Amino acid sequence: MLGKMAGTKASDFDFDVCMPTYDYVFQPDVLRNKVAFITGGGSGICFTIAEVFMRHKCQTVIASRNLQRVQVAAKKLEEATGVQCLALQLDVRKPQDVMRGVDAAVDHFGQIDILVNGAAGNFLVPASGLSYNGFKTVMEIDTMGTYNTSKAVYDKYMSKHGGVIINISATLAYRGQLFQLHAAAAKAAVDSMTKTLCNEWGPQGIRVVGIAPGPIADTEGMRRLGGGAMGKQGLDQLAQNLPLQRVGTKRDIAECAVFVASPAASYISGHTMVVDGGSWMTDDNNLEAMGKRFMASAKL
Repeated sequence: MLGKMAGTKASDFDFDVCMPTYDYVFQPDVLRNKVAFITGGGSGICFTIAEVFMRHKCQTVIASRNLQRVQVAAKKLEEATGVQCLALQLDVRKPQDVMRGVDAAVDHFGQIDILVNGAAGNFLVPASGLSYNGFKTVMEIDTMGTYNTSKAVYDKYMSKHGGVIINISATLAYRGQLFQLHAAAAKAAVDSMTKTLCNEWGPQGIRVVGIAPGPIADTEGMRRLGGGAMGKQGLDQLAQNLPLQRVGTKRDIAECAVFVASPAASYISGHTMVVDGGSWMTDDNNLEAMGKRFMASAKL
């Protein structure tokens, strides 16, 4: 669904802002003549992925359930980069919504070369307190959403033209992360999908690659998972437990996505790239530490 901004001001959604300056790691036109379709692109990591793609001359579609948020985000992105961004309202849990959105994107740009499956839901809760509906909702957004969007883009464009599918995953399932049964199960399914689709769709010229971020500052996910209550001192303490001694940034993930989407990664498929500074091997995974995060998250 396309819509007008109906009195929405950029100041209504100030959490996500574009970078005031940008130093290029890759050639500035490495994604020229490409079009990316990004779910969850109205905020957080996927907003920054959209920005960095657009700074590399990639026209972009960003999709979200919240029409106002995604329209304001598109305006910010266009103003910062000078590249066109189409805002779409859709719910990745609903196949008909997704198919309409993909049709709108192809009608507008004529192609979809890159798909970023970034829509996700998460919260901290012990398995004993996780409701049936809470588990179902996260599975529907993360797992079904990834399938629904991948299938629609495959059927309507990539099956005949090839492309790159990037699945935003997580490291939660690697070690049985406490209080994250729902999200870990959903992302484990996404990782499996990455491998299977690599095998099945590779002959059509489609690469399928996952990116699993670690703790990323200034994101809704960090706030929901207790990071928002930590403050700078708490985040600095968290960073001390990580091999690289810092929390990740949204740009860290976005630059990885540019690499995956670029010709430099033309022989990479079926693999989930962990971008976490080594944190999944060293970050707290004990009841005392996670209990503190859970309580902090509950107060937000």
